Amino acid sequence: MSRYDFIGDFLTSIRNASKAHKEKLTAPASVITVRIAELLKSEGFIENVKPFNDGNKNFVRIHLKYLPGGKKSAIQGLKRISTPGLRRYVGYQEIPKVLGGFGVAILSTPKGVLTGRQAHEAKAGGEILCTVW
Repeated sequence: MSRYDFIGDFLTSIRNASKAHKEKLTAPASVITVRIAELLKSEGFIENVKPFNDGNKNFVRIHLKYLPGGKKSAIQGLKRISTPGLRRYVGYQEIPKVLGGFGVAILSTPKGVLTGRQAHEAKAGGEILCTVW
């Protein structure tokens, strides 16, 4: 059984690009990784998200966001929580607050991939994919 962690690789690509002060990055896309990128955009961590095809392969181009002055990335930290080797599930009442509400948890729920706040409002628990602050 393969335990390839494409979500972990996607998050690592974002983390590395932001630490290297890259303007944009291109990563292989799946439905979940595109949804995670869209949530990061809606939460103000990245500037823009553009999925595209190159032949028969899907990619997503992410334009990173930096704080005024251009030195600090809007993404200060990014942590993978649930991994293929150790899944982490929570009920909607146990969804963690990241940095007292300044960060965001991203969950895979029966209602789709949602932020912690959206999952709590929908009363949907699920697998905690990652936290971002």
